[in-house]
Amino acid sequence: MRNKLLGLSLGLAIFTTFAACAQGDKSNRPSPPATATGKIGNATITINYSSPSVRGRKIWGELVPYNKAWRAGANEATTFETSQAIKVEGKDLPAGKYTLFAVPGENEWQFIFNSETGQWGIKRTGEANFDAAKNVLTVSVKPKASSTMNEKLLYQVTGQGFVLKWDRLEVPVSIR
Repeated sequence: MRNKLLGLSLGLAIFTTFAACAQGDKSNRPSPPATATGKIGNATITINYSSPSVRGRKIWGELVPYNKAWRAGANEATTFETSQAIKVEGKDLPAGKYTLFAVPGENEWQFIFNSETGQWGIKRTGEANFDAAKNVLTVSVKPKASSTMNEKLLYQVTGQGFVLKWDRLEVPVSIR
């Protein structure tokens, strides 16, 4: 009886350990984590986000509503980090780590750089999870049709800034 209890306890401990490890593996999520990084001038830019897929859904205006703040990815809120002060669309952004939110529109988007980081991307109510009082910078940009279909949300850091690509849309943001 004692050996059975010991074996059962050991088996339960091993199962719990494996289950805990599996929970920590974010790469198996439907929207896995991704990172875009690059240099713009002397600044190193890093964007950490979760990359959802289109999966046959209508993205813009439905899954991601127009004129409503969005976490700019899935799961945890997207982060944007710069090693040096930069100009985003001509406006100053100090070196640091920010949460990046977007307000998509049919003809114009806003990107919001917020000083609060580490939060889940949405509240239980479905609203973007940020305190507007902690917004450091908001810029407006123009989206454009993409020449290719991007099944998964993708950020790219280029020598001129960064680009959000998803579905049949690209949203470039200028950085100097």
